[in-house]
Amino acid sequence: MDTPADPRRRRLLAATPFALAAGAAPALPTLASAIARKRTRLVLLGTAGGPTPKALRAAPASAVVIDGAVYVVDCGNGVARQLALAGLSLGAIADVFITHHHSDHNADYGNLLWLAWAADLRHPVDTWGPPPLKRMTRQFLAMNDADIRTRIADEGRAPLAPMIRAHELKRGGVVMQDERVKVTAALVEHPPVAPAFAYRFDGPDRSIVFSGDTRPSPALVELARGADVLVHEVMYLPALERLIASEAQAARLRQHLLDSHTTTEQVGRLASEAGVKTLVLNHFVPGGDASLTDAVWREAVSPHFKGELIVGRDLMEI
Repeated sequence: MDTPADPRRRRLLAATPFALAAGAAPALPTLASAIARKRTRLVLLGTAGGPTPKALRAAPASAVVIDGAVYVVDCGNGVARQLALAGLSLGAIADVFITHHHSDHNADYGNLLWLAWAADLRHPVDTWGPPPLKRMTRQFLAMNDADIRTRIADEGRAPLAPMIRAHELKRGGVVMQDERVKVTAALVEHPPVAPAFAYRFDGPDRSIVFSGDTRPSPALVELARGADVLVHEVMYLPALERLIASEAQAARLRQHLLDSHTTTEQVGRLASEAGVKTLVLNHFVPGGDASLTDAVWREAVSPHFKGELIVGRDLMEI
């Protein structure tokens, strides 16, 4: 694993106010004021699980925003547009973290940085994730070399390649620390993909943990111990058969989901064991079933977790 980066002083553009989640009621003034006072903010950019595009939820991606600097966790399809919808400047991206190499989590890894460069990104970005992140970065740049060279020549842009500094992670531990945040990784269990990581962000005023994709993991419990917020994937078993009914390999998909993801009951128990203050449900499986209302998810988890429980929605700020 690359050694933690030295504290870095970067010129970052301030983020603009966040958009309200689609269909959400306006926040009460007291809640809005409380959010505004937080230095460490969490924005759910996309909350669906699985590789296929869905009408109800965008692909997996989140942002931790600290003093205007944006730390992106996972890069599902459309992450750049979700950042724009959230009112976040692409030029404010500080670092990018990939939990694991499934297409719903990395499909727009290269696109995010390429499009940010075409917008207002003017400083290097460190990216972190499992191998082969460095090779993926090189191949993405090669695939889009014609456009990149054209924009350098036509628009006077600096070369893109030196602005993407990829770091490959193979084990848990402190990944990155700068003047705003310390990021720690833990290996989680998401067979057959390995390594797969969860990340903990310890900011100036609170701690936020992202599970990534995982079945119940003791390493994740330890990483999340006492955290202010745990953002965790969730699967609703009663709807599983409807989800896989149209799949040619239904039996294999069913077994994969059971072996490598976390059910509503399990996520509640895990959050309770870790002693987290707030549990945010994310990466919903199924994520495209309109019959699974917020109340359904809440009722399935709340018997097993007595802290604050939030059913995540795209563009929700927490």
